[in-house]
Amino acid sequence: MRFRVLVRLKRGILDVQGAAVQRSLAGLGFGDVRELRIGKLVEVDVDEATPAAARARVDEMCRRLLANPILEDYTIEEIEGERLAAREPVR
Repeated sequence: MRFRVLVRLKRGILDVQGAAVQRSLAGLGFGDVRELRIGKLVEVDVDEATPAAARARVDEMCRRLLANPILEDYTIEEIEGERLAAREPVR
């Protein structure tokens, strides 16, 4: 089973990196950006017997390592039929 995990800072936690990127975008002429937050994306392929067991395993990974539950929230999304290989970069 393949999963995509999106980890983001909780609301109310100052996103210093997001603020820096937003200021840089404004300096490049993108002043219309009202809010910008930075997160991380983790894709994982888990070998479990059932989808529920696989999702539970990924949730455990998030709680133990992939996300800091004090500062971050995360969402888990099942990926069907997609490969984890990198896609062509946008240039």
